[in-house]
Amino acid sequence: MILAPTAENLIRAGNLIRAGELVAFPTETVYGLGADGLNENACRKIYAAKGRPSTKPLTLHVASFEQAAELAEISPAAEKLFAEFLPGPLTIILPKKSIVPDFVTAGTQSVGIRFPANKVAQELIKISGRPIAAPSANLSGKPAPVTAQEVLENLGEKVPLILDGGECAVGISSTVLDMTAEPRILRRGKISAEAIGKILGREVFA
Repeated sequence: MILAPTAENLIRAGNLIRAGELVAFPTETVYGLGADGLNENACRKIYAAKGRPSTKPLTLHVASFEQAAELAEISPAAEKLFAEFLPGPLTIILPKKSIVPDFVTAGTQSVGIRFPANKVAQELIKISGRPIAAPSANLSGKPAPVTAQEVLENLGEKVPLILDGGECAVGISSTVLDMTAEPRILRRGKISAEAIGKILGREVFA
């Protein structure tokens, strides 16, 4: 069902996340299909609903730098990027901490961290008290949804609750930057390699 992101409905959505269920929610880029990022069984529901290959890791959405630091090793260079660009449309891949299940990262020792600028997303993460794993809320291979109605058309009854935050402002998926070795753009988005390179003081390959 599609519901407005009222205080009552955000609490309802947060309870669903804590209970291991799925919630679709808006970010500034596209709508995400969210589950408790520290609950392997909940994250398995994301893969099942999307038809997503289990070899593709999930990004964890956070609502603060402190929450990110609980999940990943944040280097001084990555900390500069947090200060400059986050919250915003950037996913940073960092070495993961042991609290993050290997299933969520497809067996790799790194994890994508995303701090969305959208207020509905931030509130949902805070209320749930969990980092939220959330790829785009569409069937794998389909365009990423930018409205709640598009989520419903993609996933239907597979999602117990869709929070309607209106149309996403950016409309394209976040820039993905790998910071586990030499900084490298894995997916282009609104934040460019040039902008990132300016903060890091070095060239960033895309």
